[in-house]
Amino acid sequence: MKIYTKTGDNGDTGLFGGGRVPKSHPRVEAYGDVDELNAVLGLARAAGEMPRIDDVLVPIQKDLFAIGALLATPDREKMRQHLEKANVDEARIAELERAIDAGDDELEPLKTFIIPGGTPKAAALHVARTVCRRAERRVVELGADTEIPQLVVIYLNRLSDLLFTLARVANRRANATEVAW
Repeated sequence: MKIYTKTGDNGDTGLFGGGRVPKSHPRVEAYGDVDELNAVLGLARAAGEMPRIDDVLVPIQKDLFAIGALLATPDREKMRQHLEKANVDEARIAELERAIDAGDDELEPLKTFIIPGGTPKAAALHVARTVCRRAERRVVELGADTEIPQLVVIYLNRLSDLLFTLARVANRRANATEVAW
């Protein structure tokens, strides 16, 4: 099978389960941003090994593949199946929260806003956080006209908090200074 199909040459794309929509459709914007987030997390992992951080990121990348598939699927039953495959449920949200709490245990409490940056790993995690926030906004926008499981929004919201925390942890472990605003 060739990587190019030419089926999108007129500016539309196929959805899982059938149907075609313009590439500018809110559904495509939402799953495109989730895909971008997944790629930025890959960049963050490549920016320097930090096993405990990377161990948290790999399962998240798998979750994001399933969430992207869910968003690319207009069929509610298939959405439910993708959500189950991703294990995106209350227990998974609680895992993200525990990871945030574990990261916070390593950090000094925030007293001011910080300027994103520091090590390449931390900077990539800050970029991932902003892409995550955009993906969350796109999913919320899509959900205004389409039924999207609320757990997807909650997951992305919690994930952006986790990425911020992991960026700070990466800087701390590398003894990089955070710049206050």
